[in-house]
Amino acid sequence: MPDIKDVFTLYTQLSPQEQKKLYSMISYQLPIDNDFEQFVKDERFTSGFVCPHCGCIGHISRNGHIYKTDKDGNKTIDKQRYVCKDCGKSFTVLSNSVASGTRKNLSIWESFTKCMLNGFSVRKSANICGIHRNTAFAWRHKLLDALQQPAEKTRLDGIIEADETFFRVSYKGNHKRSSFKIPREARKRGGLAHKRGLSKEQVCVPCAIDRKGHSYGKIASLGRIATKNLHAVYDGKICSESTLCTDKMNAYVRFAKSKNIQLIQLKSGKEKKGIYNIQRINNYHTKLKKFMDKFNGVATKYLNNYLVWHTWFDLKGHTQLEKADLLLAKAMTSILSFHFRQLSMRPSIPLNI
Repeated sequence: MPDIKDVFTLYTQLSPQEQKKLYSMISYQLPIDNDFEQFVKDERFTSGFVCPHCGCIGHISRNGHIYKTDKDGNKTIDKQRYVCKDCGKSFTVLSNSVASGTRKNLSIWESFTKCMLNGFSVRKSANICGIHRNTAFAWRHKLLDALQQPAEKTRLDGIIEADETFFRVSYKGNHKRSSFKIPREARKRGGLAHKRGLSKEQVCVPCAIDRKGHSYGKIASLGRIATKNLHAVYDGKICSESTLCTDKMNAYVRFAKSKNIQLIQLKSGKEKKGIYNIQRINNYHTKLKKFMDKFNGVATKYLNNYLVWHTWFDLKGHTQLEKADLLLAKAMTSILSFHFRQLSMRPSIPLNI
């Protein structure tokens, strides 16, 4: 019987394309622990139990069990129930989490996170994981909603490069709402904006990245950005004593002065002043646009989620499997109340101010 060395020898004889295909096939079949409740408990309550309703720490006690009934009418213990002594509400380990209400086991969620980190479409992810495409779409935004919480804790320091990029406003996903009326003339998907240059037909996304590779970006405004929009996006994200490198946009002058941080402004993306440049942020924008292009137009109301997705897609220093484990663990620690029926009812343009 061939051993692992023989298998590896055969693997090295494959072409690079065949090696990549084999790796993809194996990675989706790796056996993992399917105890979903224990996984969430280990990730979510490492420092003790926290009430998912009010955030109380420590004042938690057991409160019976949730039972499940089989086809023969026999009852067995399904989940442990807890109660918060502060707010009086009961909960389980999965309450108000990404896994709340799920009927799929942990291995399927693990496979789905791998699909996300490969940038697969909803339909391709659904086929790989054996779930419906609507479920895949809901899971995508469940995970991304949960990842917004750790993303908001991002702190940039040292030399920080900042610039804006623009996306055409897309009203995809709003037309089934009876009260929604598109505020402009309809156009074919992928078509040009009706107005040339910067206009309110484009949404502005300020992005910043430091020399450690930490990045942050969020929808700020329609059309040209103002100082108040920069404050809405970057307040609490840029550490004091940092150096901000930007283009010649006047809004950054007022922003840097109000935050008391050093500002280095450059005429163009290729200009350098010693160690200062904005080539990293320009490269970040190039990769972001390439990532977005594969989805053939992202609805503006979901754009912030896709910005977080790209951050994980572009994460350095980890293998795909490590990133998948880290993504799922981070998502499970977030307190999240998600209702699929409310997903399409989100504001068509989610502005910060």
